[in-house]
Amino acid sequence: MDSCCVKLKPTTRLIKLSNGDDGFWGERIRGSLINKSVLVNQMGKGFRVDQRLKKINFRPGVACSVSTTDTTRETQTIQAPQCERPRANPRNVAAIILGGGAGTQLFPLTSKTATPAVPVGGCYRLIDIPMSNCINSGINRIFVLTQFNSASLNRHIASTYFGNSVNFGDGFVEVLAATQTPGEAGMNWFQGTADAVRQFTWVFEDAKNKDIENVLILSGDQLYRMDYMDLIQNHINRNADITVSCVPVGGSRASDYGLMKMDSSGRVIQFAEKPKDTNLKAMQVDTTQLGFSPQDAVKSPYIASMGVYVFKTDILLKLLKWRYPTSHDFGSEIIPSAVMEQNVRAYLFRDYWEDIGTIKSFYDANLALTDELPQFKFYDPKTPFFTSPRFLPPTKIDGCRIKDAIISHGCFLQGCNVEHSIVGERSRLNQSVEVKDTLMLGADYYQTESEIASLLAEGKVPIGVGCNSKIRNAIIDKNVKIGKDVIIMNKDGVQEADRQEEGFYIRSGITIILEKATISDGAVI
Repeated sequence: MDSCCVKLKPTTRLIKLSNGDDGFWGERIRGSLINKSVLVNQMGKGFRVDQRLKKINFRPGVACSVSTTDTTRETQTIQAPQCERPRANPRNVAAIILGGGAGTQLFPLTSKTATPAVPVGGCYRLIDIPMSNCINSGINRIFVLTQFNSASLNRHIASTYFGNSVNFGDGFVEVLAATQTPGEAGMNWFQGTADAVRQFTWVFEDAKNKDIENVLILSGDQLYRMDYMDLIQNHINRNADITVSCVPVGGSRASDYGLMKMDSSGRVIQFAEKPKDTNLKAMQVDTTQLGFSPQDAVKSPYIASMGVYVFKTDILLKLLKWRYPTSHDFGSEIIPSAVMEQNVRAYLFRDYWEDIGTIKSFYDANLALTDELPQFKFYDPKTPFFTSPRFLPPTKIDGCRIKDAIISHGCFLQGCNVEHSIVGERSRLNQSVEVKDTLMLGADYYQTESEIASLLAEGKVPIGVGCNSKIRNAIIDKNVKIGKDVIIMNKDGVQEADRQEEGFYIRSGITIILEKATISDGAVI
């Protein structure tokens, strides 16, 4: 009898052959079978086979061997088993949207409102971005953690996502506000992103959330469109403990982000939060290895964290409660430490993403929406962005010239010129007004014609922009009153200025007119 040796792994299973005999799934095959063909599966291309088998005819299949004196039964071929990857289920995912800190980088827009509640794109709020991405991804268990100036954010969430045809099925959106609890630790407010989640870890131990397998951590101050289930599926496929979504960035803004390095398998091997100088240069990578052209690789030699994380639920609880109970921030403490101990993977996001972290980036990202072919657009019927229904009438335009602009609902434009600008809802622009390179956030309410006439008769300024006023390179906050013949252009090119008593600030050369400010007739800024 000829011999055939099959090397078995510990996971080998005893199976029943088609002829009733017992057999084994095998991998490496050595030996010889007289006048027989050894049948192996397609993975056999990578197997080391004895030189004596070179003359044997290999065909696709699975080789099984049984010790028997009957050589006709030594080798049998049966259908290979189908190995399916586990599919990500949005019902097993919970999303946590961080409401942001004090919002100092977007000041003065955040002087009375939380960062996620700042208007964007004419009629949306920043919180609508992650909320809509969750809804479009099928994730319907959403927590929003709030702390600073949260009143307007809470109102917007309530008016937008509690009813109003946004269907969460058996899910929910729940606002978790910072609070104080008994005990020394409970006397502190949120100390950082990780601490905010830590103070509500009991939520994931609640009976109604016992089936949550992965937790998605999101930021409330970014502009992008993402199917989060692609990220979750990638996380599951690689059996990651933590997955960090990332994008390539250039050197000019690299120090504003957490930067990472990864190996050829996509595992994160180094993470540095907002490095400077030599530490920044040390985080440069060759992004051609990620599929980018040499030209793009030169422009974007860094890999930046988006601040979008996926954690296995048990890993998140372990890190926050037991492994790093005093660490307050994900980006600067938890993630860099976890890289050394956990299976941390990178997920490269190849679409548009913008971090609204400064006045300049907020201004640029908004005005970029007015381009003829913008990199990001809200108009997508398959993945719409939701916001509060305001039931406003259409905008009325009379004798105006409008070029590369977005005009929101309920506006009144009369004989004005608007170019490369966004005009927020309920805005009123009067005769011969010129607005260019400007973001207007609009108004929260209307003034009636009789109220406007009465204010003008008393020498006061109504909400809106008065006749013959010229505005360039500015952000006009909500409910602002600008009189006649006003010039807002920053002709001297001032980069930074604090003029709160005069109703404006200047940040990065951009003039910001404060909420509810009044700019008198003939003023020049």
